[in-house]
Amino acid sequence: MSADGGRKGLDATSRTALKAGAVVVFMGAMAWAAIPMYNLFCKVTGYGGTTREASEASDVVLDKTIKIRFDASLERDMPWEFVPMQKEMVLKLGETGLAFYEAYNPTDRVIAGTASYNVAPYSTGPYFTKIDCFCFEMQVLQPGERVTMPVTFYVDPEIIDDDEAKYAHAITLSYTFHETTLPEDFAALDTGDATAAAAAAVEAN
Repeated sequence: MSADGGRKGLDATSRTALKAGAVVVFMGAMAWAAIPMYNLFCKVTGYGGTTREASEASDVVLDKTIKIRFDASLERDMPWEFVPMQKEMVLKLGETGLAFYEAYNPTDRVIAGTASYNVAPYSTGPYFTKIDCFCFEMQVLQPGERVTMPVTFYVDPEIIDDDEAKYAHAITLSYTFHETTLPEDFAALDTGDATAAAAAAVEAN
């Protein structure tokens, strides 16, 4: 094989490798972008039991009632304690409900957490509407701190027009808390102060 032929073969191989690399980078970028797009899609449509959000209460309330059950769990290695403060409640469709969850940090360190959520059955997701929720923001608990967190919501009366969701007699609202990266302001907290705060909080509890 001539030197020119070798260079041509090498150039062809290089071009193929570059194309393959570009495809990998492009697919990776698309996968990364798909995550927030998918989350937005779920929020808008209620797909997969994802609830919807509203800025104000429903202006329609029906006599038909539905039971709301409350569930709480923790991601593996999340050291908090996390429980619903009520097992269930019964509301009219369109009526505003107010429920509470409690979180407790039994450790000697500051921990940040975010809550993921959904409802079951999934078909009710587009109609379970949150007005305000602790899940909208990151929660940061000091050592030994215990907090009560509200969620305000209603079930959209339009659920009665859904061929599948209208047969649901109960909806289960589930939250899972995940530990997340601590904001810099809290990460800089002096360890000695954190330990002292933890001891005082544990003694108070």
